[in-house]
Amino acid sequence: MSTLLQDLDNAMYPQIVQVTPGKDYRVFVYFADGKIVLYDAKHLLTKKVFAPLKDEKVFKGACTILNGTLAWDIAGNRDETKCLDIAPDMLYSLDAVEEEVG
Repeated sequence: MSTLLQDLDNAMYPQIVQVTPGKDYRVFVYFADGKIVLYDAKHLLTKKVFAPLKDEKVFKGACTILNGTLAWDIAGNRDETKCLDIAPDMLYSLDAVEEEVG
């Protein structure tokens, strides 16, 4: 695939390759093209469906990639229909950040 087609594909369907939960309900999201964003999930905790994530151990332990995006596998069975996930294009629209080392 040519570089131009790869760039268009990433722009239309950003590929998430890694997620790393951190302190204070934030998650580093790593994309295939090298972009890194920091997603602050605190605002989700006010919604009933995200209530299980208030437990920071659940927030960190269930954080994964499902459905091609940042997700929380609350049931722990990798069932993509029962996970809590965030739209990858919304995540990609966030400003890029530097990776924290340390």
